[in-house]
Amino acid sequence: MKQSYAVREARLQYTIESRPLTASPSFDGAAKQTTVNAADAEDAITQFLHESASELVSLTRPVAGSESIATVRKNDAVFLVRVYAA
Repeated sequence: MKQSYAVREARLQYTIESRPLTASPSFDGAAKQTTVNAADAEDAITQFLHESASELVSLTRPVAGSESIATVRKNDAVFLVRVYAA
């Protein structure tokens, strides 16, 4: 008898913290946090970019560790974005 197994992609919760790096009248300078379910940190950043209508400028993935750092641009502002497992 042959058994079939469905392979599921493991999804984790990631916390995304964004902080403006540039002065802008539309942002108050405070860090903002959101949580997303994603397969990995890269998927979490992709979701964040899509939901916030932002553009990725740079991304640093850790060799060892659990935090990715991205620089993101939205309109006239640049943000530092930290992504880590919640």
